[in-house]
Amino acid sequence: MSETKALPLAGIRVVEFTHMVMGPTCGMTLGDLGAEVIKVEPLAGDSTRKLLGSGAGFYPLFNRNKKSIAVDLKSPKGREIVLKLIATADIVSENFKTETMQKLGLDYASLSKLDERLIYVSHKGFLPGPYDHRTALDEVVQMMGGLAYMTGRPGDPLRAGSSVNDIMGGMFGAIGAMAALMQRQQTGKGQEVQSALFENNIFLVAQHMMQFAVTGKAAAPMPERISPWGIYDVFSVKDNEQIFLAVVGDGQWKTFCEAFAYADLFADPRVTTNNDRVLARSWLIPELRQRLAQFNRAELSARFEKVGLPFAPITDPQHLFDDPHLQQTGGLAPMELPDGRQTQVPLLPITLDGERLGLRLDPPKLGEHTDALLQSLGYSAGEVTALHAEGVVL
Repeated sequence: MSETKALPLAGIRVVEFTHMVMGPTCGMTLGDLGAEVIKVEPLAGDSTRKLLGSGAGFYPLFNRNKKSIAVDLKSPKGREIVLKLIATADIVSENFKTETMQKLGLDYASLSKLDERLIYVSHKGFLPGPYDHRTALDEVVQMMGGLAYMTGRPGDPLRAGSSVNDIMGGMFGAIGAMAALMQRQQTGKGQEVQSALFENNIFLVAQHMMQFAVTGKAAAPMPERISPWGIYDVFSVKDNEQIFLAVVGDGQWKTFCEAFAYADLFADPRVTTNNDRVLARSWLIPELRQRLAQFNRAELSARFEKVGLPFAPITDPQHLFDDPHLQQTGGLAPMELPDGRQTQVPLLPITLDGERLGLRLDPPKLGEHTDALLQSLGYSAGEVTALHAEGVVL
């Protein structure tokens, strides 16, 4: 958003003790909405900074619009610094084990005694109950919560291709934090907000649970489900390309047949209605695969777009940096990585008053804001230098 327009959470300070994806997503969301988010890191840094492979993008994506202070929480002086910082905060957010925060005196029970207005967001694997002692990961809850079953083929459970529970769980943490802020305006008191991976996953598969409740029939995995639409498939076409094409409803069937001059299919009484076409998929889809194979993806996209039919080229994530819609609508923002390289990053998928929520701070270098934050807490330049020398801060 423009610099002159105040963001919704401007003036709210968040102190977070987070790593990996779930907790950082909460802070990223609050930061994108205007909050000042201070990431408290160990002297060695958030371990997410060093991940390889599919984890290499975690740190830069989920830690934008944040400041970094590196502190040794095991030292008395380090804990003193953190408690002074928390005393200035509206929200504390964490996603470590409960006993870890308790040992440090940074759990909600301890901190709420110091400030009853504090809002404390706790991100865990499970909400309190029989499972809350277990260690959870996104893949763990996808497997036990039915999502991997729904994504894979029968007998071959498959996790979703993104950290869906971590990301959504962090977003629900942020929603809870904002609700608690609103309630604090009325009551003057803060509260603990809890968000969890398992419960988030259950929310994701709730539609399939309710399908069973309504119909009495178990939901089939998505690759094996009976589609409610006659044409709703990925097609392999010319030049070894793939495209998803959909023709839903009888009006779209007429449009499709006219667009490709398939008068014979439109006149075929076996495929007059959508339900007819669903029952005819065993021969109709192979027939369409053969007919559409003569086109390339661009030709099919152009024709489907011209007549308003649903379509989607099958796209690898790295190609989205060049997506014309994202480029022209401001969906990607320039970002400098901690190692100095330049890239772009997707923004939150919302607009406020017609504008996207932009990037104010690049993902911080380890301890990038330590000195400035210490000085804002009242530490003199000499005291800051001494804390560095003693290894309390970085």
